[in-house]
Amino acid sequence: MAWSSPLMWAQFVSIGLMALALGLDALSLGLGLGMKGIRKLDILKVSAVTALFHVLMPLAGMWMGGYISVLLGKVATMCGGLLLLLLGGHMIYSSLHPGEERSYDHRSFVGLLLFSLSVSIDAFSVGVSLGMFAGDVLLTVGMFGAAGGLMSIIGLLLGRHVGEWIGEYGEMLGGVILMAFGLKFLL
Repeated sequence: MAWSSPLMWAQFVSIGLMALALGLDALSLGLGLGMKGIRKLDILKVSAVTALFHVLMPLAGMWMGGYISVLLGKVATMCGGLLLLLLGGHMIYSSLHPGEERSYDHRSFVGLLLFSLSVSIDAFSVGVSLGMFAGDVLLTVGMFGAAGGLMSIIGLLLGRHVGEWIGEYGEMLGGVILMAFGLKFLL
């Protein structure tokens, strides 16, 4: 299909809007993580892994889309919500009890994977839905990855600056944001 085709432009716009919608989670959760305080190198790492997950999760969803019912998409979203509730609760606990236990470390391999998985789990559900329809897979996952990575960078940078303004309450506020999104996924 040629780029001058109206159908191709309609597909480009609709995929772009979906990519932005999915990237909003990375932006919002990046705000929460950035409020804890994050180095610029860590922003790049977190954003790169988030972009990778925004490519891999919809690919996995598209692959399974022909085989899986809508139920699994709902289960995946609920698992992501529970994960965010746990991470947010842990951040709040850590901010209220300094010295006892640190919240999860976004610089660790496990922390990086948990964050990236939590912000891209809904991309799996969208991928399952998209897998039932014919479309340009490379365009779709490319736009999803670019939007997820870019929105993550924006959220982390904004959160970093907001965290500097609010000081020691930044981690607690970040935990509240994570928990709010976890509840959003569960409800």
